[in-house]
Amino acid sequence: MIQIIGRKSCFETKKAMRYLSERGRDFQFVDLSQRDLSRGEWDSIFRCVEPDALIDRNSPYYRKRLVYMEYDPAEELMEHPEIIATPILRRRGRAVAGFDRAFLEEGD
Repeated sequence: MIQIIGRKSCFETKKAMRYLSERGRDFQFVDLSQRDLSRGEWDSIFRCVEPDALIDRNSPYYRKRLVYMEYDPAEELMEHPEIIATPILRRRGRAVAGFDRAFLEEGD
């Protein structure tokens, strides 16, 4: 089963959910506006995707606070989930950032 981590307000997250729903595929949705990810979830994601690739450089927090400073991307993502570029797609210890049709089409 695919896990979609994102926000209901995110167009790309909605696109991934709609893509799977239209094909009758089951998925689990984790709404970042409802709960934070655990350290274990983060570790699993960071093994597959570089933390820097998960940062939304268009987010207000990034533009106001991080654009001109040095920072640890992993720490910032865990402390400020509002800068996560969504969706994050996970399956069986693998993860990708953003809408990835090939990842969604892979069989379970």
